Amino acid sequence: MDSASVIQIQKALFSQGYDPGEIDGVWGRRTIAAVRAFQKNFGLTVDGVVGPATQKKLFRASDGTYNISPVLPWFEEARRLSGTKEILGPRNNPEILDWASDLDIYYPGDDVPWCGLFTAHCIGATLPDEVLPKDPLTARAWERFGDPTEPRFGAIMVFWRGSITSGKGHVGFYAGEDTKAFRILGGNQSDRVSVAWISRERFIRARWPRSAVNLVGGITTVHVERREDLSHNEA
Repeated sequence: MDSASVIQIQKALFSQGYDPGEIDGVWGRRTIAAVRAFQKNFGLTVDGVVGPATQKKLFRASDGTYNISPVLPWFEEARRLSGTKEILGPRNNPEILDWASDLDIYYPGDDVPWCGLFTAHCIGATLPDEVLPKDPLTARAWERFGDPTEPRFGAIMVFWRGSITSGKGHVGFYAGEDTKAFRILGGNQSDRVSVAWISRERFIRARWPRSAVNLVGGITTVHVERREDLSHNEA
């Protein structure tokens, strides 16, 4: 989902009397609350996720058109935060610390690897009913998150670091692939939220949010021409 799709949803909600907050393309709490109120009033599953059934009700234009880009709010949040970076030295980026505070997770500072925290923020802020891993700061804990899936756009992708038996890992969101690597949008990649290419040899498994199972259909792989070197250490 891109910000243009979010804006379409926000405008449709507003036009039907539901307040999504500012029409800004950000999938925030007020937009989620407006979607849930709309779903409740129309007898839909109240999950705050704009799947096909909610789209059909929401975009009830006279010509019957309502197709928009697949609504993956967690991926849009990740994309919105692109460029967010840790502060080298004793200081910390307060935005990164706020992600932990909002989730009631103890996090001492942004010198501690934060790919798992970033993933937890993107999921927790946009899918309020989703159960996060017991230890979301640990990248490999995401191996047990949600439901298994094949690598596909928006999926949570888990990789090993150092060696597959080290217990160390990395987690981010699928943004594309080529024959040798996956393109991952994630945190703590070159000390910031960015896109990196990670070798298929390091891939462990892909997971999908259980509360967004209705969004799996139609979400496919994305083949991208790679122009960058592979990432080798994301800590």
